[in-house]
Amino acid sequence: MKLKISNLKKCYDQKGVIENLSLEVEDIQVLSLIGASGSGKSTLLRLIAGLESFEAGSIEVNGHNVVESEAVEYRKKVGFVFQDHNLFSHLSIYENIMLVLEKVHHRNRTEVEPEVKKLLEQFGLMEHAEKLPHQISGGQSQRASIVRALSIRPELILLDEPTSSLDPILTHEVLSAVKLLAEDSIDFIIVTHEIGFAKSVADYIVFMEEGKIIEQGDRNILESPKSPELKRFLSKVLTFDGGQM
Repeated sequence: MKLKISNLKKCYDQKGVIENLSLEVEDIQVLSLIGASGSGKSTLLRLIAGLESFEAGSIEVNGHNVVESEAVEYRKKVGFVFQDHNLFSHLSIYENIMLVLEKVHHRNRTEVEPEVKKLLEQFGLMEHAEKLPHQISGGQSQRASIVRALSIRPELILLDEPTSSLDPILTHEVLSAVKLLAEDSIDFIIVTHEIGFAKSVADYIVFMEEGKIIEQGDRNILESPKSPELKRFLSKVLTFDGGQM
C-alpha cells in the first residue's frame, strides 16, 4: 500500500474535524488508525474511501488521486466495512454479496459463484448463506460484510471500527476474521479501539486526537509511546489477545 495525504482539511458545519493533516507511508500492508471517539479517524477513513469531499489538501492511494466527485471508479476498487454492517435487510447473506457483484461490478453470477462460496466457507458463513441479516448474530453479519468487501477483489479494504457494537465474544470473532486478511496479505486500513489487535497485525500505527496526527510509527509505538497524549490513551483501553477463530 502507498498512501500520501497532504495538508488535508475537512469541516462539518464550518467546524474543522481534520486540520492540516499530512501522512505518507509506503510498502505497508496493514495501517491502523487509533484514537478516542471524535478524534477524526473515521472521518479520515471515509475521505480515503472517496465517500466525502474535503475543503483542502490531497489524498493519493496507490497512485489514485482521490477526489469525491470523480471517485466512482476508484471506489469500485476499495472494499469498505462499516460499523453497522450495512447489509440489505430483505436479502439473504448470499444475495447481499451477489447484488454488489452483479449490479455495481457487472460480473456474471455463474462466474463468481465459486469465489463467493469459497469466501463464505473461509469465514465460516456457508451454513448461513440463505439467512436474512436479522437471523444471524452481529459477529456473523460483520463477517458477511467483510466477505462482501473481499468479493469485489479490492486493491484495498477499509474497516471502520468493525467491532464497535459487539459484545466481547463477537468482538473476538470478528477480529479473528479480520486477522485472516492480514494472513492472506491483503492491504487494509482499520479504525479500531482494540489496541492489542492493532499491535498484533498492524505494520504502521497512526494515533489521532482532535483531527490531528499526534504520533505515528510501527507497532513499537504502542510499547514505547513518546507523546503524553498516546501514553494517556493507552492507559485507558482494552486489548485483544489475537487468538484463533
